[in-house]
Parts: sequence; structure tokens; C-alpha cells
Amino acid sequence: MEILGKVDFPPLAGSACEKGRFRLAFHAMGTECEILYGASSLKKANEFREASLSWVRRFEDRYSRYKPESLLSRINDSAGKEFVPIEEEDARLFDLCDSLHFRSKGVFDPSSLPLSLIWDFKSKNPAVPPQEAILQALNKVGWKKVVRDAGGVFLPEVGMGLDFGGFGKEYAVDRVVELAESMDVESILVNFGGDVRVMGSSPDGEPWRVGVENPKQPGKPQFVLGLKDQAVATSGNYRRFFEHAGKVYGHVLDHRTGFPCSGDCLSSTVVSRSCLEAGVLATCSLLEFKEDGLRMLEGFFGAEGCVSTTSGLNWSKKFSEFVLANE
Repeated sequence: MEILGKVDFPPLAGSACEKGRFRLAFHAMGTECEILYGASSLKKANEFREASLSWVRRFEDRYSRYKPESLLSRINDSAGKEFVPIEEEDARLFDLCDSLHFRSKGVFDPSSLPLSLIWDFKSKNPAVPPQEAILQALNKVGWKKVVRDAGGVFLPEVGMGLDFGGFGKEYAVDRVVELAESMDVESILVNFGGDVRVMGSSPDGEPWRVGVENPKQPGKPQFVLGLKDQAVATSGNYRRFFEHAGKVYGHVLDHRTGFPCSGDCLSSTVVSRSCLEAGVLATCSLLEFKEDGLRMLEGFFGAEGCVSTTSGLNWSKKFSEFVLANE
């Protein structure tokens, strides 16, 4: 487990304790993670630090498809062979997948691993797969094919596979915030690779300021949001892509077509009550293009979004209420 070994954590020194503000930075789930939080004492700060690191470590060990002993790896390796036993928390996670698949009208689908494997955007030389390979992968995709009973999960066809990478970070962000609430942490900002959720106000008593990257100028903010007891997530194709025969292929795949999402959408940002909901909606609205994507948000109470296209910004009705500064 690399979550602890490669990180030089800043000590929780007396000066930090006097201010009651603490910062925790580490690497997990393939990304950089940061937690800013307030605590009434150094003891409480340390307790929360250890509890949050322990939870993230357990979560990654159990649900990363890159870890051979994880639950997800065992389920995928057993495809077409046998049921794999699951525990109560696993069942809750699968229930969430059921709900999000239904509410997104099937756009959200964690069974799309076969497509991810043939496109392989992490390769040094990614390429467009042959049409036959795409069709074969599509035949292995389908959340409704996943079989569950009271104590296990079964993928009925060899070659099927689950990947929680599309929502795992967001789910982890929510759980860390819930952990903070249970441990009387006074306020918190959790940022796992740009997926953010806040509880309470920032140290100055104002809403937390969260910058959203400009897809046309990566590294620079497109706008700054003011958040309190909310989450924000962004999905985009502008950082991970390749070009072939004059066409750009982004890494966000549409399991309905077998190809990356097309159109002029560059990124989608969603503010919602939970980071999981924000992240799933951001990806789904990117896949559904700007008009259908924004309409999808209407079915999720409290969710507002902004789709950035080559021609400009498209906001839902109340998204502007969160914008403090527009670059």
C-alpha cells in the first residue's frame, strides 16, 4: 500500500494547533489528495488524521482493480465461473450503483471495464481499436447483467469486468466527510484529485473558495465557486486524449457506442449535495452533450451544473449562484 509510504506529512505542530487548522496531504487512488480541517485540539486532529488515512487505505485495498487481492479483482477474475462473497458495506456500494444506473437512465455503468481495456488511454501509444474488438467489448458491458444475491456477486460471462474508478474517489470524499462529522471535526475541505466536498465554512467564516480549471487553458481557473456544505466535481476530455487521422479521442468512453464521447463539449462541472452525485452527473452530462446533459441535472434535487464547449459556457438555472468570480 503506497498511501503512507511515499508521503512526507507535515507535522501537526503547536502553531497549527493554536490556529485550530490542519492540513493532510497524501497520494492514493492514483491521485493527489488533500484534506484541510479544523479541530479544537491537537489530539482530535491526530485522531481524525489516523482514522481518515486508515479508511482510505482500506477502501483502496478493497476496491482498486489494480490490486490483485481486492474484492473487485476477485469478482473480475471469477467472471463466468462463480459467485464472490461480499460484505455489508460492499452491498451498500452495489446498491448505490443500482440507484445511479437507474437515475441516469443507464448512462452510468461501472461494468464498462472491457471497453477501457481495449482503448487503454494509459498506454504510451494509444490507438483506435479495431471495430470487431469494440463490438466484442460492448457485448461484455451491461450493469443489468451483473448478478447479485444476498451474499455475493457474479459476472455471468468470461471477459466481463467492473471498474469503480469512475466514481471511487468521489465516494471516498463523501465517506471522509462523514467520518469528520462523526468525530466532531469543526469544518473540512476534502479534495481527491479535484473532486471536492466541504463541510461548514472556511477559516475566515466565508464559503470555501474552489477554483474550476479552464479546459481551454489548463492550469488556469475558469471560475471560482463559493461552497458551504456542498460538493463539486468536473469531468473532461481535455487532459487525457490522443489524435488519430485528424480526430481527437478523449478518455471519457460512452458504453452505448463503444467510442469516446463526441461533440464540442470540453468539460462538465456539477455542484451537488454529495461528491458521488456530483461526479457521476458531471460524467453523464458530458456524455449527454450540453442540452440533454443539463436537463439530466433537473432530476437530481439540489444539483446545478455548467458545461464548457468550444463555443462557450452553458449553465443550469441556478449554477451562477455559486460563482464568486468568472475568469
